[in-house]
Amino acid sequence: MNKEIDYFMAPVSPWTYLGHDRFVAIARHHGADIAIKPIDTGRVFAVSGGLPLKQRAPQRQAYRLVELARWSKFLGIPLNPQPAHFPVSGDLAAKWILAANEIGIDEALALSGAIGRALWVEQRNIAASATLAEIALGQGLDAGAVGSRVEATEIGSQYDALTREAIDRGVFGVPTWIYDNEPFWGQDRLDFLDRALAE
Repeated sequence: MNKEIDYFMAPVSPWTYLGHDRFVAIARHHGADIAIKPIDTGRVFAVSGGLPLKQRAPQRQAYRLVELARWSKFLGIPLNPQPAHFPVSGDLAAKWILAANEIGIDEALALSGAIGRALWVEQRNIAASATLAEIALGQGLDAGAVGSRVEATEIGSQYDALTREAIDRGVFGVPTWIYDNEPFWGQDRLDFLDRALAE
């Protein structure tokens, strides 16, 4: 039986960025299939008790920066905790990922990683269509073809449906991986996912 992992993510999340490449490597090591599912975390937070960053208490905002720097150093993954273009909407980037997924999961995963690097390392505006087209080109994608799908009704409907699926399945933050009906929330739970896949 094939192993399948549902990957609920948001392209604007630094935790998604920090865990993305490691997750992909773990899934491939175990021969697991990946279903990438970008979601609107604003809608998820609204029903799960989460708060957008600017609405969190100052203590929580400050500690988040400490943790981002700590994990970046520990993992050896570059990250600017306060990039120039953040907070930023992730809706358009999510739709680019869904459009790339129509080509294949490998393309969608590669684009997702590149979008994360663009925001958290290169400090680029991932809410801009031109920026996303450049990122897609950098991954060898036909940016014109992918970009033409981004505004398609079915892409928007899929984004909405994935967000509703996340809510229905109890997802409250990103990244969340669901394997064998067991959720793993946060890039710091990847070791547990790795162990579950090995069983």
